Amino acid sequence: MTWRAVPGPAGVPADRLAARHHRALLRRELPRVRESALAWRNGLAALLAGLVGFGLLRGRSDIGSLAAPYAVAVGLVLLLALLCGAAGSLSLLRAAHGRPAAAGDTGAFRVDHVAEDHTEALRAAQALGRGVPFTLCCAALLIAAVGITWYGPSKEGPRVSVTTPAGTVCGEPLRARGGRMTLRTDAGQVVADLTRATTVHAVMSCAPPPANG
Repeated sequence: MTWRAVPGPAGVPADRLAARHHRALLRRELPRVRESALAWRNGLAALLAGLVGFGLLRGRSDIGSLAAPYAVAVGLVLLLALLCGAAGSLSLLRAAHGRPAAAGDTGAFRVDHVAEDHTEALRAAQALGRGVPFTLCCAALLIAAVGITWYGPSKEGPRVSVTTPAGTVCGEPLRARGGRMTLRTDAGQVVADLTRATTVHAVMSCAPPPANG
C-alpha cells in the first residue's frame, strides 16, 4: 500500500482572515511581553525603594548589639535577600530587554522573524515568571531581617538601676547577697546597698537620657 498526498480543500476568506489575525498576534507577542516586564520591573523597584528609602526598613543601627545566634541569622537572611534580589533583577532585565547579543550576518537578509520573536517571547515570559517571585522573596527577606533586629534579644544582659541617698548606680546585676547587689558598670564592679535603696527598677540601657534643647 502506498500513501499519496492530495491537495486539501481550498481556503475560504474566513481562513485567510484567521491566519492574518494569528500572524498579527504573533508579531505583537514579544512587544507585549517586553512592556509587561518593564511594568513589573518599575513597580517592584518602586516597592523596594519605598521600603528602604522611606524608613519602613529600620531596626537597630548596629546588628552587633544582637545576641550571637540572632546576629548570625540576620546576616544569613540578608545574604539570601541579596541573592534573591540579584536573581530577580537579572531575570527582569532579561525579560524586558533580552539577552545581549549582536545580530548575525544573515539577520539583515531575513524578512520574517515571527518564529524567532515567538521563541524569544516564550523565553522572556519565563524570565518574567522567575523574576517576580525572586524580587518579592527579596522584599520579604528584608522585612524578616529587620523584624529580627527589632525583636531579637540584645547580647547585653539586663540592666538594673538602684537609687540610694548616695546616688544612682546602673549596671548589669552579678549577684545579690545580704541586702547588697553587685553591679557591673562602666567603671567596674559596684556594690549597692539595697537596704537603703529608694528605688530599684530594670532599665533597657544605662545611657543617660538626652538633654532637652
